[in-house]
Amino acid sequence: MSWNLQHRTSKFRHVYGRPASKEKCYDCVPITHNVQDNQFCAVNPHFIAVVTECACGGAFVVIPIHQTGKLDPHYPRIWGHRGNVLDIKWNPFNDFVIASCSEDATVKIWEIPKPLLTQTITSPKKELLGHVRRVGLIEWHPTANNILFSSGYDYKIMIWNLDTTKAVISNPVKIVSAHRDVVLSMSFNTDGSLLATACRDRKIRLIDPRAGTVLQETSHNSHKANKVLFLGNMKKLISTGTSRWNNRQIALWDQDDLSVPLLEEDLDGASGILFPFYDSDTHMLYVVGKGDGNIRYYEISPEKPYLYYLMEYRSHLPQKGMGMMPKRGLEVSACEIFRFYKLIPTKSLIEPISMIVPRRSESYQEDIYPLTTAAQPALTAQEWLNGVNRGPLLVSLRPGSGAVNSLPKFPEPEPLVTTADLRQHQGWGGKMPLEDMQEGSEIQHRRKLLRVEEKLPKNAQMCLSSSFDVFECPPPRTENELLQMFYRQQEEIRRLRELVNQRDVQIKQMKLEGGNFSMDTDSY
Repeated sequence: MSWNLQHRTSKFRHVYGRPASKEKCYDCVPITHNVQDNQFCAVNPHFIAVVTECACGGAFVVIPIHQTGKLDPHYPRIWGHRGNVLDIKWNPFNDFVIASCSEDATVKIWEIPKPLLTQTITSPKKELLGHVRRVGLIEWHPTANNILFSSGYDYKIMIWNLDTTKAVISNPVKIVSAHRDVVLSMSFNTDGSLLATACRDRKIRLIDPRAGTVLQETSHNSHKANKVLFLGNMKKLISTGTSRWNNRQIALWDQDDLSVPLLEEDLDGASGILFPFYDSDTHMLYVVGKGDGNIRYYEISPEKPYLYYLMEYRSHLPQKGMGMMPKRGLEVSACEIFRFYKLIPTKSLIEPISMIVPRRSESYQEDIYPLTTAAQPALTAQEWLNGVNRGPLLVSLRPGSGAVNSLPKFPEPEPLVTTADLRQHQGWGGKMPLEDMQEGSEIQHRRKLLRVEEKLPKNAQMCLSSSFDVFECPPPRTENELLQMFYRQQEEIRRLRELVNQRDVQIKQMKLEGGNFSMDTDSY
């Protein structure tokens, strides 16, 4: 195994995994014992959904994300399939809509009631009928609203448009018949114009989903792929599978040439399947093994050697599947850059695992939180079906920032604090104390910010302001707005504490200088 230990600077070299305490786990959850190679878990900032065991039919449970501890045995479920549930996925643009697929050859769309579940739900919002055999995979389109992909054991991928009032949809807008065996994995590129699939015939295919044509196909026999994943905007693919010697392996591919992999890395000789997770904001790859308790993580580079091993999270508890929290649900105050939800069926436990960048400062770390994907669609379903491609809308994770898309760059105003103004704050001997210089820079920064805000529209001023003003913000109407306002208050309190500490140091320094001056006069 190539470890790539040559020296290189990286802000993620010391990332570590931190499991949640017992009281912050989800206990007594009847996790499914199905042998399908899926994750059986879906997470968003409001809920965690897990496929469960049931006596007849298929069901899954939806738990509020903050409702940790033991689960009531009679907790209501979503129970509407006649066969085992094989996959569940939250709508990326609506945290209260979830899709499920089953062995009964159907796909169902469910809407979670706003007062949360009080009784078992058996009637879906929509039902999609088109597959003739069981449906094993579903994926939402990353930028278009209400576009859903489903893959079944009839070797077909169906594209569904949910922008309709019909409760039962039996005609998909497109059927992709490019596979000769069962599809094991599906992944979209950033704007959703390309679809990568891994098939049971061990081949990776790059497909134009609207045309239904295969653009690229692997012919490399040494790597047998099980899962495939697009690496953001890097125009590369990562796949996990086995080598010709049956070792677990990861391979890196060029999107424009799938004939030969750019890199092949053998991991171990275990038999469990490998699930890849990629964070396009930090360019970190996480590889999770089914049946073992380890999480390997790497950093991806666009140039050779491409893959840099960072570290490995180890646990003695084997995992059956993993859920992943979207970036907008992370705790940025703790420098959390990724969060897993580990399914441990032997203990009926779901354990959150946070990936942390060790930082001493409690302020917002902008270098590890670039603009990330927002929860709003970039285009409608019909626009995408008509051939329009558009990247995802972006949002800042800074507490109190609700702007979609990257903020416009404004010219930096001229400094308002002149040399004459600063001279008024000079200490003894014509020298300015360090505290006065810091205070002057703070005042200068605030005046710059005010001048920029005067030139902005009112809706943009709230995104750039770093202080809390009750007259500037309307009262919070949702839990998310309340949390944002809380984080803004915490940041303002921290800033005021720093100013108070600076004033205290300044007062002590002036007292000391005054005492020294009086001693000098007494000696004369």
